[in-house]
Amino acid sequence: MLNKEGLPTLIGLATLNPNHMKIRTTFLILSLILIICSCSDPIDKAYIESIEIYRMDINQKFADSASSPLTKEGLDHFEGLEFYPADPEYILKAHFVLNPDPEPFEMETTTARKPVYVKYGEAHFNLNGTDLVLEIYQSNKAKEMEEFREFLFLPFKDLTNSIETYGGGRYIDLKIPEGETIIIDFNKAYNPYCAYNHRYSCPIPPEVNHINIEIPAGVMAYKDH
Repeated sequence: MLNKEGLPTLIGLATLNPNHMKIRTTFLILSLILIICSCSDPIDKAYIESIEIYRMDINQKFADSASSPLTKEGLDHFEGLEFYPADPEYILKAHFVLNPDPEPFEMETTTARKPVYVKYGEAHFNLNGTDLVLEIYQSNKAKEMEEFREFLFLPFKDLTNSIETYGGGRYIDLKIPEGETIIIDFNKAYNPYCAYNHRYSCPIPPEVNHINIEIPAGVMAYKDH
């Protein structure tokens, strides 16, 4: 996930609301067991298990006052984020087209801040019978930092926005691919921090990345904000 500077963040440990998190974690574990037991493909079982563990880690991070983007009031009532059921059908193997001549540009945000990105390339894929092309970006700030040099940024909007997901769109973190294929996992789509707290400045997905279909995967809208 990206922090308020637009850089990937690390998952932390829960230190707040232990009773709430214990209930939420127990529920997720029971859900995980139910989902895994209903899968016949061992590859799908392993994948779904990894996604559920990934989501439990995110909820722990959000419950930690040291790393959570939530407001104080939000932290007091936090019981966990809601997600669509993990679905391997939303892992896409896309054809990656490198941008041969990337030009820096200022990306619009929810505030006056305009971080500089380049269009690193494009992802071409088919989802549910629809051919799609999404632009993938690299932050000028991130590429100057050793630990973030390989990270890419995919902001997008789809038809679930403002209905089941955050109206401002969602993000996916990627890494620079080695060849002409890049894996996009919509099950890991997450909300900008602005979905939880207005004090953050968040990139707005460019219009070219507005998808005219529903993507019922990843995190859902935060109902307390």
